[in-house]
Amino acid sequence: MTTPTIRKLFGTDGVRGEAGLFPLDANTVSIIGASLATRLGQRTGRAPLIVVGRDTRESGKWLEDALIEGATEAGAECKSAGVITTPGVAFLARALDANAGVVLSASHNPYQDNGVKIFAPSGRKLDDETERLIEADIFREQLPRKRSQPHESSSRSLDQSRELQTRYLDFLEHEIGTGLDLKEQTIVIDTANGAASGLAPQLFAHLGAHVITINDQPDGRNINLNSGSLHIEGLQQRVVLTGATLGVAFDGDADRALFVDAAGRFVDGDATLWVLANYLHSRGDLNHEVVVATVMSNIGLEIALRSRGLRLVRTDVGDKYVLEELLRTGASLGGEQSGHIIFPRVSLAGDGMITTLALLRAMEDEKKPLHLLTEGFQRLPQILVNVKVREKRPFEAIDQIQNLAGRTQSLLGDKGRLLLRYSGTEPLARIMIEGESQTEIEQYAKDLATVIRESLA
Repeated sequence: MTTPTIRKLFGTDGVRGEAGLFPLDANTVSIIGASLATRLGQRTGRAPLIVVGRDTRESGKWLEDALIEGATEAGAECKSAGVITTPGVAFLARALDANAGVVLSASHNPYQDNGVKIFAPSGRKLDDETERLIEADIFREQLPRKRSQPHESSSRSLDQSRELQTRYLDFLEHEIGTGLDLKEQTIVIDTANGAASGLAPQLFAHLGAHVITINDQPDGRNINLNSGSLHIEGLQQRVVLTGATLGVAFDGDADRALFVDAAGRFVDGDATLWVLANYLHSRGDLNHEVVVATVMSNIGLEIALRSRGLRLVRTDVGDKYVLEELLRTGASLGGEQSGHIIFPRVSLAGDGMITTLALLRAMEDEKKPLHLLTEGFQRLPQILVNVKVREKRPFEAIDQIQNLAGRTQSLLGDKGRLLLRYSGTEPLARIMIEGESQTEIEQYAKDLATVIRESLA
């Protein structure tokens, strides 16, 4: 067997790929489990405890079995939470004082994909050093691992999973949702046929809401299929049809949530950050009067926050970078336009159900429906253009691009924004421009695309 060329397997969201193919084949995932257990054992000097969970993909069970097999053979004790959200595993890792939490999920990707996300007990993603060591172990293995029989009876595993899921729901209901009375709320929940399918309806019903669920019948292949946070249209229609007060859409592993108000209007992560920032600020809980978001958040959020004397701090794209900035600055709220919101005082992992509870608390305490809470935030026109390039030279090293970019930003002023960056996976330069006039920004983008094409194509 030829050893593959060594390369980086862990991205900002763990290892991800098509299930059944390297590195998401059973053999490699078993090696990941064994390597993780070995590295944790070396660090602690004792047999590590690892909490494992998965979403609803048909590949999830056999990948979980492979990971647990490898970790157990390497001396770890593994507890399976079964089908549970990614932030649920992060919570359990902390609550059980485990050495790590592992989730088999590819988030919002189609069912054919899967992934391995690893959390430290704090809820943060696994450190870079351990990821590099695991990668080295993967490429060092020359022969397939011997497959063995499961270490637990299915009934014992099922009982354990239910116990762990209940512990997570109790935390959400009695700690995060304490004091919330949702008896006046009718909530439509789109679980994307994913990990929240069996959890979210229970949680919000226990808090008194009238719950209507859609896309909550996972079959292993319908996760994220025309549903959830990537496909809001069905949720919008159901909210209007039922007269609900709120609609919420999760992605496959429920670490993000997007919303629909009572009139069916879409409320994205930027608008959610605006509502929560105002709510926390009014109670003196918005540390340093700062909100952390990524470079992809609309400038409308920045302008709206500025009007309230609040400041937006931007990071690279990825919740990992948002969290790093939250911890560095001591800020109390951050997130992404995609609906991935982080409250570091509560959890270092974004949690769609915690975000929903926070939004419902703001609505209850302010005694206002969601559409009134979003007032003051106006999303400015935006255009995104991709230009194919042959090389990825720094933009600032090319005078023609740098000069035009500077003139463009000057024309946009403080009510517009230009972002130039390269794709991390494709030979593309990405132009993003926001401003007050759609016609103007389209022309600016066209001019920049021409210069980039002449310089780099």
